[in-house]
Amino acid sequence: MKNIPEVKLGVIAVSRDCFPIELSQKRRAAVVQACNKKAIPVVELKTTIENEKDVLKAQQEIKNSNINALLVYLGNFGPEGPETILAQQFDGPVMFAAAAEETGNDLINGRGDAYCGMLNASYNIGLRKLRPYIPEYPVGTADEVAEMIRVFMPTARIMLGLKKLKIFAFGPRPQDFLACNAPIKALYDLGVEIMENSELDLYDIYQSAKGNPNVKAIAADMAKELGVGNKYPDILDKLAQYEAGLADFMEKNLGASQYGVFANKCWPAFEKFFGFVPCYVNSRFASRGIPISCEVDIYGALSEYIAACATQMPPTLLDINNTVPYDMFKEAGALVADYKPNDLFMGFHCGNTPAACMVSPAMKYQLIMHRLMEPGQDPNITRGTLEGQIRPGDITIFRLQSTAETELKAYLAEGQVLDLNPKSFGGIGVFAIPEMGRFYRHVLVEKRFPHHTAIAFQHCGKALFEALKMMGVPDISFNLPKGLYYKSENPF
Repeated sequence: MKNIPEVKLGVIAVSRDCFPIELSQKRRAAVVQACNKKAIPVVELKTTIENEKDVLKAQQEIKNSNINALLVYLGNFGPEGPETILAQQFDGPVMFAAAAEETGNDLINGRGDAYCGMLNASYNIGLRKLRPYIPEYPVGTADEVAEMIRVFMPTARIMLGLKKLKIFAFGPRPQDFLACNAPIKALYDLGVEIMENSELDLYDIYQSAKGNPNVKAIAADMAKELGVGNKYPDILDKLAQYEAGLADFMEKNLGASQYGVFANKCWPAFEKFFGFVPCYVNSRFASRGIPISCEVDIYGALSEYIAACATQMPPTLLDINNTVPYDMFKEAGALVADYKPNDLFMGFHCGNTPAACMVSPAMKYQLIMHRLMEPGQDPNITRGTLEGQIRPGDITIFRLQSTAETELKAYLAEGQVLDLNPKSFGGIGVFAIPEMGRFYRHVLVEKRFPHHTAIAFQHCGKALFEALKMMGVPDISFNLPKGLYYKSENPF
């Protein structure tokens, strides 16, 4: 997945000048050694910061080492000014953590008071209006700090990805999907670039790819990926031409950005002009960490990309679509475990989920579009979906959204896809989220979130939550357990 940043994290020690600098340096080395044992990739920075001049030395060492994420490590009390100046001037995600005392046998020269120093650091972090990552309990032994770093890595990846991300949008957001039509000003607040284009531009990209030397190889790769699911081999060249055109467009238009995603108009005019449904191509881009959201859902594409950065796995975008009938729930028996009927829903979309995330995927035609565009005819222009049951396993549903008032809000909830036959069409699965019924009413409906949700195929709520805090998102919702009430929930 070349569209996902690689984190290169530097560990830098800080030391208050009235404490032994050797104590901070020794503890820094112990953290790096613990990381090495746990296969957590870090770079030990040799500069130890006692004063502002040391910040200048550290900045040069950071630059020379190509560091893009940083742990400011209080090996002792630490100099609150210089350590936060470094964080303020560093151009990447920053984490703060502090050393616990090691032994009761050395609490005179071996006492570092970093527990106290972290409090002063937090005050200076506030003065400089910084939003670093601070672990839930930010003081620990070398092994414990190494685990804090492990937790920080996916959050750092998200922040690095957003910083260099460009969203390519094609077409106006549909009238009948006003929930997808959110103001883009908030994207600039996040540092995300956007390039909006027309559907005519998209058609020109497709036409210009005719004769592209990569088309045959892409079509062959599609056939290999589909295997027995290759139900319409005659359409692969068209789909491959579209894929080649989008890939060339992205390469030529990233500009100052490093990573890209798409939010494309995909119906109803698309099929009449292009002669196919783009869903399968969208799925292939998502498998490479380049999600292409449906219906010009700009914040959906952004949410998918954040999920991909958190997990380093392909994401998808699904409708929170329909309830699971009671007879299916009863038939499932033990497969639904302790879930209640309204903990379940079906996640569905036409066919944009990557093949690796589905059970026995096959290329088919889009039934809903076929009803509208080709009633009573053999499928033609509505072919091109990738359909099948979504793979059972752990998932996280997630969305970052701008309100009509351009305020950012988000939700996340961990759950799983159950190994149940959804008995329906499209890319679809039976999803289970603890207390989903209450979450649906008091978060999704109450806060007016749209029907699209990004799916991460892993539990990654912790990384997503921390990243949202670092972004400064003021409203972050998650599914509350039974017995804890939402603000809008009637306790009677």
